[in-house]
Amino acid sequence: MTQSLSRDIPVVPGETALLYIDVQNYCCRRDGGEFSHHSEAELELACGYYFRQLEGTALPNMQRLQQVCRGAGVEVMYTVIESLTRDGRDRSLDYKITGFNVPRGSWDARVVEAIQPGEDEIVIPKTASSVFNATNIEYVLRNLGVRFLILCGVLTDQCVESAVRDACDRGFLVTLVTDACATHSTERHEFSLRAIKGYCRQRRTDELVAELANSPLA
Repeated sequence: MTQSLSRDIPVVPGETALLYIDVQNYCCRRDGGEFSHHSEAELELACGYYFRQLEGTALPNMQRLQQVCRGAGVEVMYTVIESLTRDGRDRSLDYKITGFNVPRGSWDARVVEAIQPGEDEIVIPKTASSVFNATNIEYVLRNLGVRFLILCGVLTDQCVESAVRDACDRGFLVTLVTDACATHSTERHEFSLRAIKGYCRQRRTDELVAELANSPLA
């Protein structure tokens, strides 16, 4: 008899990791390196929506997820854009063309204070859009016994979307927390969610928190 397969499976806390994508000073702070060249007026014009969504909705939801996942025995992990060198010579070609360089050990490379990692939580630096292409994260997740991935972070339609697609292709069951992600417009956010619907299960923070609270292993 053929076993029925589905992505719509509740996470098992002991086999799950919560992964934050690029929630760091460089791109999640108004004074971060990605935005430091903008005046206040320029920043509002170019990124006003993004920061309102990030600060008002996504980050508070990330904080809730962090607290609940820690309590449920879910592995909490982070990836940040961070070069292995000070001058960024190890970056991907795309990051060199784009101009992204977050020097090793810099303030820009730190996870934002609102979701500061615990002393024994894993932070993985990357130098390309997809953490699965640029790091050994798959190896680490396999060693941790992870089958389920909960993803959130920035930007929805760039590094988060890349992680969703690549994690799915590598055999992980992915849950994307839709209101714990942010990008530069509602249209971009919604288009991305529609585009990757076939690669992941999508839940809001309230739904996932309730799921974890009701898990027999929580």
